[in-house]
Amino acid sequence: MTKTNEDIKADLFTSDTQIKKARLAKMDKTTKRTNLQGKISKNMILLGLLLLAFVILYPLFWMVVSSMKSYDEIYNNVWGFPSVWHFENYATAWSMGISGYFFNSLFVTLATIVLVVLIGSMAAFTLSRYKSRWIDVALIFTIGGIMMNPQVALIPLFEMLTWMNLINTHWALILTYVAYRLPLTIILIRAFFLSIPRELEESAIIDGCSEFGIYARIYLPLSIPIIVTTIVLTAYFAWNEFMFATVFIDSDVLKTIPSGLMNFRDALRTDWGVLLAGMVIAAIPMVILLVFLQRYLVRGLSEGSVKG
Repeated sequence: MTKTNEDIKADLFTSDTQIKKARLAKMDKTTKRTNLQGKISKNMILLGLLLLAFVILYPLFWMVVSSMKSYDEIYNNVWGFPSVWHFENYATAWSMGISGYFFNSLFVTLATIVLVVLIGSMAAFTLSRYKSRWIDVALIFTIGGIMMNPQVALIPLFEMLTWMNLINTHWALILTYVAYRLPLTIILIRAFFLSIPRELEESAIIDGCSEFGIYARIYLPLSIPIIVTTIVLTAYFAWNEFMFATVFIDSDVLKTIPSGLMNFRDALRTDWGVLLAGMVIAAIPMVILLVFLQRYLVRGLSEGSVKG
């Protein structure tokens, strides 16, 4: 029986429809498989992050809980909660010397941050704005400073500070911390400064703005993320540094928290609850700083390391 044109068209239409349905079914299966794989990957990443968070946070949690235990419970009930919460451990730790170490660390850290930000941003402005052979030499010298190991320079630094009559003063720590934080700070801020459009600078020059005005009114306001990143990194280093604080400071009155806690432990002997309370007090400022400024820290590091 001969098929008419209408029958042929109907067969072709049916065939095309079946092919399209098969393709759609195949695409649907592929999409479902891709979505399933994506969900599995996300869940695996989430599980890994939760495990990492547990590994990081549990020691802090245990330290906080143990800081409010009595002497007997620390040894007899290591993993449990205290039967009586001894909040007075914090008052005891504060009155027995932590307060002095805390304010010494606060002064050293704030002074270091101010000097690092001022000197580092000015040096970065110069290295990003001008081009010459000496600028290249200075940049190479700055990069070399990142590779300097603190332990290698310990004895020369001690002799230099002794000659300058700075041993057993806070300035021995401040100047040393500034010297070690400046190279990384200059590199990060310079990379960020290089991303600032030249048109802004040229417009400021036409309006009669001075060199310092360009630095203070254009570059600094636009570089707040990398400045905050510098503040966080510098604060973390200065607050927790132990080696220089132990070698350069002998007086118990001038010691910062990392080195002071060593004497604090010797003085308390077996009173571990009070000692752990002192460690919690020492950790609180950096935890608060990182919690509130972590967004700027990540943004500043990514922009300062990629741009330029």
